[in-house]
Amino acid sequence: MRFRKATQEDIPIIVQMLADDALGQIREDFKMPLPNSYYQAFVNIENDPNQELVVVENELGETIGTLQLSFIQYLTYKGGIRAQIEAVRIHKNHRGEGIGKKFFMWAIERSKQRGAHLLQLTTDKQRPDALLFYESLGFKATHEGMKLHL
Repeated sequence: MRFRKATQEDIPIIVQMLADDALGQIREDFKMPLPNSYYQAFVNIENDPNQELVVVENELGETIGTLQLSFIQYLTYKGGIRAQIEAVRIHKNHRGEGIGKKFFMWAIERSKQRGAHLLQLTTDKQRPDALLFYESLGFKATHEGMKLHL
């Protein structure tokens, strides 16, 4: 298994994984060719030193997972850095193989390398299995998250 920075060539498989569940089907527009908005978002992510779009490859070189890490500088915690993990997906054919746990262990170490004192995430309440998975990794539901869709 290899963790690496995503490239533009990875975008179709990443979007396919993002769209491959009930919630993702509503939010994403996976079709070929992909809408240009995904490629523009990739350029923005790639040009931002505080964003890391990462994929995991299996031994055959197939992209089988993705996540995005954002590093947020703020004044609290003595000018600390908070890492935010988003858009975690493992390809449906590879779920249950322990890849997600290994990917999270990698993300935790990467966050430490970047000097983050905290790694946070949100998960949709409609994904109870994801919540249990994150709790098994040591994440705690210490705050109530809120969103305002614009």
